[in-house]
Amino acid sequence: MLRRILLGFLALVVVAAVSLAFWEPLTAEAPPAPVFKPADVRIARDNFGVPHIFGKTDADVAYGVAYAHAEDDFSTLQEVLAMTRGRAGAMLGEDGAKVDYAAALLDIRATTRRDWPRLPEDVKNLFTAYAAGLNHYADKHPGEVRLSGLFPVTGEDVVAGFVLRSPFFFGLDSVLGSLVEGTEIGREGGPALDKSGKLVPRELTPVGTDPADNGSNAMAVAPARSTDGATRLVSNSHQPWTGGVAWYELVVHSDEGWDFAGANFPGSPYPFLGHNKYLGWTNTVNRPDLIDVYKLVLDDSGENYRFDGAWRPLAEQRIWLKVKFGPFVLPVPRTIWQSVHGPVVKNEKGAFAIRYAGIDQANMVTQYYRLNKAKSFAEWRAAMAGQGVPATNFIYADAKGNIGLFYNAMFPDRPAGFNWRGVLPGDTSADLWTKTLPFDRVPALVNPRSGYVMNANNTPWVAAGPGDELDAAAFSPLLGIEDDMTNRAVRLIELFEASGQIDEARLKAIKYDTAYSRRGYAKAWMDRLLALDTKDDPALARAQELLRAWDWTLDGRGKGDALALMVLRPANGRHYQRRAAPDPRTVLKETVAHLQEHFNGLDPKLGTVLRLRHGEGANRVDLPLDGGNDTVRASTLWDEEPDGRLKVRHGDSFIMFVTWDRNGRVRSESIQPFGAATTRPDSPHYNDQAPLFVAHKLKPVLFDPAALKASGARFYRP
Repeated sequence: MLRRILLGFLALVVVAAVSLAFWEPLTAEAPPAPVFKPADVRIARDNFGVPHIFGKTDADVAYGVAYAHAEDDFSTLQEVLAMTRGRAGAMLGEDGAKVDYAAALLDIRATTRRDWPRLPEDVKNLFTAYAAGLNHYADKHPGEVRLSGLFPVTGEDVVAGFVLRSPFFFGLDSVLGSLVEGTEIGREGGPALDKSGKLVPRELTPVGTDPADNGSNAMAVAPARSTDGATRLVSNSHQPWTGGVAWYELVVHSDEGWDFAGANFPGSPYPFLGHNKYLGWTNTVNRPDLIDVYKLVLDDSGENYRFDGAWRPLAEQRIWLKVKFGPFVLPVPRTIWQSVHGPVVKNEKGAFAIRYAGIDQANMVTQYYRLNKAKSFAEWRAAMAGQGVPATNFIYADAKGNIGLFYNAMFPDRPAGFNWRGVLPGDTSADLWTKTLPFDRVPALVNPRSGYVMNANNTPWVAAGPGDELDAAAFSPLLGIEDDMTNRAVRLIELFEASGQIDEARLKAIKYDTAYSRRGYAKAWMDRLLALDTKDDPALARAQELLRAWDWTLDGRGKGDALALMVLRPANGRHYQRRAAPDPRTVLKETVAHLQEHFNGLDPKLGTVLRLRHGEGANRVDLPLDGGNDTVRASTLWDEEPDGRLKVRHGDSFIMFVTWDRNGRVRSESIQPFGAATTRPDSPHYNDQAPLFVAHKLKPVLFDPAALKASGARFYRP
């Protein structure tokens, strides 16, 4: 009897284990495959493996974009698609389940379901074709599919990815994280306000959200400032080097007039930045206050909230997160709520609703497409006025010699009388904004007298240098526009102001600058380090002497570069995140200990410590890097390896130099840290750009199809 009971119990355990291993894909319902048959699609690979996609129609090109990207990084594309279906937890485990929770909380599928039929037909065709291209690759390579039931995908799935990711580019992750964990919400973007909503003078390093993963530099130079009458644009994005928001370079050509060279993220049918024949743009992260948090007043049941003197039911929904643990996928229940304000999170301090720029809309997918197809400054500005992209600076240049910076943001139309930088009362409609301000209220600086514009994640007022500042007083503090300055911004202004007429070589020297300004937070931080009393610690005293003699440049040539790199990073991180500076003695002591342990001294060469590392085996690269956490040549974030080296994972990523000569003819150069096929170790293009990247060199962008064909590019059909 006991034996039968044990065998029965064992059988139940086996059945449960098998069920947990297979229930999730069996319950996942894949939608019908989108109907799209391409008319004519060709892909060409240049000498660096960058895909050039040709199509009879724009939709044909989108089909080819999907297929080419899948050839190079199908694994990451699947992670992005899983997020749009609420299945990231089943693929990635606990971290993925957090994304699924956010997607459910924001109700992205309801937004997409409502907005998909409203999208223009050409936009729907583009996204349907892109989805069909992904499905075609999955059908041809079933062994690469990571999650059963993920395919086929639809154009609506792809649009959902845009709706999900957009608000996280301006800090929604930090606000959500604080509310879920019940911790203090950092002060939101923009200048501090008092309880009545008036400006409060403040330091530039208060606590704030954590945008450490986002940055960028951008520059444009007008013909009047160029030695040869050319217009130049520099795209210098700072993104993670791998993953769902790593840049992927591509060039597209369609018989319907879509010609564009640039880069996108996994899950996009078009480039997000770059150039066509007529114009180009790039982006940098801006950090205005675009998120508002409301504290709700609940009744004793916790099921109703007070609003304008009446009780309203709090919309409630039970969801099941699918969380992978080893071979098993466990169902984990969660409850999500909604109020009239937006998504609601409950914690020990109460119930809090969130409202953010671009909430519950998918218009960004149309705006990016219209920008790609614009052929004049007027058409480009008309596309920008559509206001689908909730935030991010746009730096523009064109063949006619126009340049400009647009502080793009969907500013909430907020009434005065509230502290919009803090938690707002949620029981009144008086502070519930329902509209955003029109595009003509966005700060913009076009064709300044200085002949240049730049941004490096700093306040927009100084985009063109001294004498061409925007008048900050002309813009309401309710907009929440930041007043921060980065070292990169200070350096760019210093370099442009000192440069006179600028040729191509000088502009490249500016972009690859590795210096810290002797002004601002870096100087104040270094003074604190040098003021420490180190009489009782000879190693710290020697470190101070190295820092006193340091030349303030992280070019890898002078003494003390590695030490300076490591002690400056914590200060920059706190400054950029608007938090109090760290303890200088702790930082210096930890840095000294690291260098002594791994390099047997305090002054190893910078390139010995700071490394570009990628891959294993024969295709592995391990190369020296320069630059730092907040230098124009950016090596922003790194991971400490077992041998003490610092493996950079975020910083200068996709770099593009675009030139329109005095006759309006365009040419461009670009580079990536690794190569076109970053997850394909067997590909010759896994790491082939790395030696050029570390040497500050670029490769040509073969935008002209004739030049591409003459180069010996390989053409094929997907």
